Amino acid sequence: MTIFSRIIAGEIPSYKCAEDDRFYAFLDINPVAKAHTLVVPKQEVDYLFDLDDDTLAAMTVFAKRVAKAIQQAFPCRKVGMAVLGLEVNHAHIHLIPLQSEGDMDFRKEKLQLPAEEMQAIADKILENF
Repeated sequence: MTIFSRIIAGEIPSYKCAEDDRFYAFLDINPVAKAHTLVVPKQEVDYLFDLDDDTLAAMTVFAKRVAKAIQQAFPCRKVGMAVLGLEVNHAHIHLIPLQSEGDMDFRKEKLQLPAEEMQAIADKILENF
């Protein structure tokens, strides 16, 4: 069972931003920007492009709804989307609010935000979802 499956199951706490019967969105605990959100399928699949076409399409539509909620909660020029998936073997999409392309640089130092701020960010996204 991956760490993301354990988060979805409620075994590991997370800062939930959105959820439906097939997908779960939560804040990245090592964000490159405030409101950096991960979107994952509840079905445990290692690689995004191993998902069946219907699930991949539905996940993209779900991610679009989450991105719109992020943009409403935290005004930005756009919300960037990235698929990396090398650290956790569970398909996921990164959604990151952008003011510039540099905001999507995963090599830069990660933010360290207090738990109260993380919860407030997640609540604000969930409110707009």
